Amino acid sequence: MTPEEYDKLSPEERDLKDKEDRAREKREQAALPYTWKQQLGEVDIVVPIPKGTRARDLTVKVLKKKLSVALKGKDPILDGELCKDIKVEESTWTVEDQEIIHIQLEKVNQEWWENVLTHHPKIDTTKIVPENSKLSDLDGETRGMVEKMMFDNQQKQLGKPTSDELKKHEALAKFQAAHPELDFSNVKIT
Repeated sequence: MTPEEYDKLSPEERDLKDKEDRAREKREQAALPYTWKQQLGEVDIVVPIPKGTRARDLTVKVLKKKLSVALKGKDPILDGELCKDIKVEESTWTVEDQEIIHIQLEKVNQEWWENVLTHHPKIDTTKIVPENSKLSDLDGETRGMVEKMMFDNQQKQLGKPTSDELKKHEALAKFQAAHPELDFSNVKIT
């Protein structure tokens, strides 16, 4: 469904669509051989492994655009191209309690990932609600964009014009003031 089609749905239809999408995403993510969560700057992956597994029993490759985890001599548990680039030097992996591998990937860019590996199911990043995030943690450009999106969303919910619509009205008002001889009574802003 395109964003335009989604915007045409009634609030009830949007709620139903969102619930269906979340349920589908949850099923798809649960079928993966790992769990993952993310923040703007990092991705945390937890891979279950047989109890008693040690680091020396594993082959783990963390590259700028690729991730591979396997028990030595076995097929990979996960193997593929990362959806975005990572900072290899700042990414780590550890074996915890000899039953899970914890992989922490540092993102090159602070952005939400749709998936970890490109061939795995995607999540809808527009529905992400960051936990305990602060606008002050973001760089200036990203912060400005998020604040604008938050303002526009609030304006839409109140049935008021968005920031872009307000700019158009302001430009028209300035033009009207500069040209009082013109009739603007039938002007529509699109």
